[in-house]
Amino acid sequence: MKTKTEKLLAVMNVLAWLTFAGLLVKAGAILITYGVSLANPGGAKNLYRGLNLYGIRQFNIWHYTLIVFFLVAVVLLEAYIAYLVIRILSKIKMASPFTTEVSKVMEKISYFMLATWAMAMLYNAHMSWLLKKIPGLQSNLIPGEFIFLAGVVFVFAQIFKKGVEIQSENELTV
Repeated sequence: MKTKTEKLLAVMNVLAWLTFAGLLVKAGAILITYGVSLANPGGAKNLYRGLNLYGIRQFNIWHYTLIVFFLVAVVLLEAYIAYLVIRILSKIKMASPFTTEVSKVMEKISYFMLATWAMAMLYNAHMSWLLKKIPGLQSNLIPGEFIFLAGVVFVFAQIFKKGVEIQSENELTV
């Protein structure tokens, strides 16, 4: 019989898969509508779920392309983080949760969260610059909580690493 923790981890694994698939669909939708908007500039008015980049598309195609690149990069980085969470949830065993592999994947998640934050900040900086150049452009900034979350995950990864060391020392002394 599974414990509550094992059931919770199974539910979280399903949610992580749904998140991963949803983020890949979102990236694909942005790329497809971007392709359509290259041929039909009006498509930039509703790039993805009401995202209106028509003013940037009219201002300069290269700035428009760069903004879409940043958006897709952030979404794909988020999808990769969800994939890494799936890997952790599939590898963690409640009998001995502290493993080197789980610790390394957690550390990798923190690095990719930091990269996601950097990409989001580049997007925000470019969008802020464009807001000054294009009158009437609506602000579509990405929140920057990734740096805090990256730090929290990195701390947990270090705790897991220490747990692995303690667990291996205990196995050697027995």
